[in-house]
Order: sequence, then C-alpha cells, then structure tokens
Amino acid sequence: MCGLCGELRFDGRVSDLNAVRQMTQRLERRGPDHDGSYSDGPLGFGHRRLSIIDLSEHANQPMVDQALGLVLVFNGAIYNYPSLREELRGMGYHFFSDGDTEVILKAWHAWGEQCVERLQGMFAFAIWDQRKRQLFLARDRLGIKPLYYAHLNGSFRFASNIQAILAPGGVDTSVDPVALHHQFTLHAVVPAPHTILKGVRKLPPGHCLLIDEQGNRTERRYWSLPATRPAESMSDDEWLEAIHDALRQSVQKRNEISDVPVGVLLSGGLDSSLLVGLLAEAGVSDLRTFSVGFEDHPDEKGSEFEYSDQVVEMYATDHHKYLIPNTEVLQRLPDAVDAMAEPMFGQDAIAFYLLAEQVSKEIKVVQSGQGADEVFGGYFWYPRMMAETDGTPVQRFAKHYFDRDHDEFRQMVTPDYRGEDHTSLKIAGLLAEPEAGAFMDAVLRMDVTTLVVDDPVKRVDNMTMAWGLEARVPFLDQQLVELAVRCPPELKLREGGKYPLKAMARGLIPDAVIDRPKGYFPMPALKYVRGNFLHFMRDILESRVCRERGIYSPAYVNMLLASPEMHLTRLQGSKLWHLALLEFWMQRNVDGVS
Repeated sequence: MCGLCGELRFDGRVSDLNAVRQMTQRLERRGPDHDGSYSDGPLGFGHRRLSIIDLSEHANQPMVDQALGLVLVFNGAIYNYPSLREELRGMGYHFFSDGDTEVILKAWHAWGEQCVERLQGMFAFAIWDQRKRQLFLARDRLGIKPLYYAHLNGSFRFASNIQAILAPGGVDTSVDPVALHHQFTLHAVVPAPHTILKGVRKLPPGHCLLIDEQGNRTERRYWSLPATRPAESMSDDEWLEAIHDALRQSVQKRNEISDVPVGVLLSGGLDSSLLVGLLAEAGVSDLRTFSVGFEDHPDEKGSEFEYSDQVVEMYATDHHKYLIPNTEVLQRLPDAVDAMAEPMFGQDAIAFYLLAEQVSKEIKVVQSGQGADEVFGGYFWYPRMMAETDGTPVQRFAKHYFDRDHDEFRQMVTPDYRGEDHTSLKIAGLLAEPEAGAFMDAVLRMDVTTLVVDDPVKRVDNMTMAWGLEARVPFLDQQLVELAVRCPPELKLREGGKYPLKAMARGLIPDAVIDRPKGYFPMPALKYVRGNFLHFMRDILESRVCRERGIYSPAYVNMLLASPEMHLTRLQGSKLWHLALLEFWMQRNVDGVS
C-alpha cells in the first residue's frame, strides 16, 4: 500500500520534476518507508512506499525494468501474485524482486491491457512504456484503491489523492454542480468520474486508461458485475456453504499475503467479529485486535466495547482498546479533514483516523469489515426498499436513502447551483443497467459497485493510510462479491439482513454479537450537535470565506443552526455537520486556511 503520482506532458516540454516533487510530498503519510521518483522526457513519476510485501529495496518504486522498457508506480496488494509469478516464469520471464509489484510489470509485458483481468486484489497503478511512449493507468474492480487525475493545458496529472493533484497549482478548484448534488443527496458519495472540484476527476472502478504523448486517450471498462441467478439453481444450504467457503478463502489470503503481521479492526459488530472467528477457524493463533470508543451521549452509547470484549475473551486475542474523549475529537477534527481526499460526511471518519493513529504504532496491516452490509444487505433501508411497491425504481430507492430530496437541495443552495435533479438521473441509470434479476438485485449491485466505493471504502483507505496503515477488506473480494451478488435477495435479507453471515457465525462468535441490533461506528458528538461542536460548526458556516463561496442559502443555514438536532437525514446523519464539513474541507484543502 502506497501513494503514487505522476505527470505526462503533451506540449513538447519535459516533465516538471518540481511539480512531481510537490505532489509526492503530499503523499508522504501514505508511504513512510521510501521516497522515489523517475523521469523520461514528458513523463514524471513519484512514489511513497509502505513496505508490506518484499521488504527489500529491490521492491522500491518507481520500479524500472530496463530489459522490458517499462516503469511502474503501484498502490495496493495483489493476492494471487504468487501463482501469476509462476505462470510468468513458465513463459520465460526472470524476476529481480520477490513481491507483487514486479509481477504487474511482467504481466503488462506478457498480456498488455488484459493483464488487469488477471489481477486479484486491490490496486491502482500507472505503467510507462518507454518504447511505445504510452502511459497506462488502471484501478481495481471495486475501487478499493483511489486514482485521481486532472487534464491541464498541455499535461495530464494523476495521484492517489486530490491534495497531491492540487499541490503544484493550475487546477480548476471551482465547485462541480453535479458533484455537489450527489454530495448532499447520497451521503457524500460522488460517483466517478466526478469529484467536488471541476478540475479533478477520478478513474471509475474496473476501468483502465491509455494515453500517448500526443494526449490521445482511450478509457475501457474491463469488468462488470452480473446480478442474475445462476443457470443451475442452488438450495439455501448450498448458497450458505459456497459463501462460507469464499469468505474463508478471502480472509485467509489477506492474512497470508504479507511479509508483516496482520491484525483486525474489531468494532464489536457482526462483520469484524466474524473476521476474527474465521481467522481462528483457519488456525491463526496470534490474533491482534484493535477497538476504539468515544464518550457516551444521553441518547446514544459512544462505544461497542461490551460486544468486542466478548470476542476478545472468546479467542484470547492480543487486544488494544482506545477510549477517546470528546475534547480530543474536536481538537483532532482538522487533522482528519486534512486526510480526506474528498469531503466525507460519515461520522466515523474521525473514529477511523484516531484508531488508525494508535494501531499504526503496533502493526502495519489490518483486516476490516467494510463492504459486508452492502454485499449481504445489512442496512435497515434494504427491507424497506424491497417492501416498497409504488413508484419507479429510483423513487423506491430515494424514499429510503436520499439525504435530501431535490426540492430541499434547491432550498439549501444559492440560485447558481439550482440545476437539474442530477442524482435521480444518475441512480436511475445505474438501476437500469442490464443483467440484474430484480429491483433489489440492481440496488445491491449498485451499492457494491458505486456507493460503497465512495463512502465506507474511501473513508477507511484515507483514514488508515494517513498513518501508513494498510486496511484490507475481505468482504469485497472479487470472487466473493461475484458469488454473493447472484444470491437471491430474499436469502440475504432474511432475519433483518446479512443472513448468510449470521448463519456461518453461529458457533464462531458469541450469539450476543450476532443477535444484537445492527450498530454503526458511534460518534454521538457529530450527530447530536451541541456545545463546543455547535460553536465550531457555527463559526465555519458564518465565516466570511463561506459566505463569499456562495454555495449555501443563508436561510437554510440559519434554520439548521437554530435547531441542529431536529434536522437529521434518513440515515440519521446531522444535516448541519454535512454543510460544515464540506465548507471546512474546502477551506483546509483548497483555500489553505488553517
């Protein structure tokens, strides 16, 4: 896991190495172990390395293979690299390192663009072909690893976060009105290629991009996800057994494909607890687990220690538990916002940031439970959507998910941003994509391929990598997802959702963890906004720079400030926090206000 960046010029000039250096500096926290750069005429690469697989200097990046005329910068982990390596050796390739990075280089030489279809794991990478003078970029199927880019006058710039893209200047940082509509409707999800800034785009998951020295570009979708029933019907028991086997394999390979120890972020919920149980089932004895909690609120508990402690006791894990006071949450909020590649509304972003800070002192890799709710239907709104029979597919979805309807969005923003209902159009298109058996098949597929990418997955990547901590997400394993998306929704949503996981968890983890109401990483202070947190948000939204930016209607802001706890989204998020967070992110990351 690392941070990458680069520039390709189309105007006859050599790459600006100072710009590449500025970009690389903004990636330092993603890769504290090594700093590297490379240039070849119009092309410049920068890389920050977090050493996980092959800890030697032979695996440092940018990786140059002079014999093949190829150069690579890579972020991620390829879990099937040992078998690919053996296949490539059989084809006559020789290796000078022992990790997954060089396997990508040889795979590109052997199979060209089709190499991405052979890679299993999480990845974003760029390959420069010195002979063909072409730049190739690719992103993994489920968007676990980020890849942003900007088209400038005479050049193309790319990086692992927006901050690196912005560092050398020259990027249009005005607000993208389509992204703004998505941001406030989909709980901060802005589907690719958009970002909140007009001048910055992101490569969609499951896509690759080829660019030559003249700026000619070809983008290709190399993976799609059919959500139809298998040709041969399967009984419930057969589905449960197949899912159990696939998840077991996913957890095992994410534990084994590493040259450093791997721990587990243990929230106390079903998903992360099940990871511990499956690792123990596989014979892993030195389990390391990590939990974080916050101060209780009169209306909501601030931790799930009562559940995570039961899992710890059951397996006698080497456990680390951290309780964070509200004073520290408020004090550290600016740091967490600085670590966000894009503005994130999830209340648990700061939780992951503070947890990752502590975990990174003990270990470099963890497994985490993100994706289980989307893949196996764990959220409370899924049964409600399935029971909904009136209206179009997008209306059935929006009624139980959208943070705001289009009318409220128009009330929230100033006239310049009152355009079309961009989000309904986007969701309607995603739900109408072919190869979905029924409405809930389409919903769950969309969630896995679009919504999870730019909410929990991005949040965990950003917050952990801010401390040089790699988070692996076994519930988003390619083979597991391709299996689960074809499982009947009725089976997944049985007993309130995630039935296959609950069934396999029996006997592996305490029943109290399985049967408890679904929890969400609690951060009460950002939901029930009072006291110093309210003053903090008021100062942001009443600031001169916020007024001059001109996004929000003053009347709407005043309404939220007058009674913040009265205005929550359908997903129980604070609408006031949403407005304050976006503005604060813009001030910190675009305006440079500290």
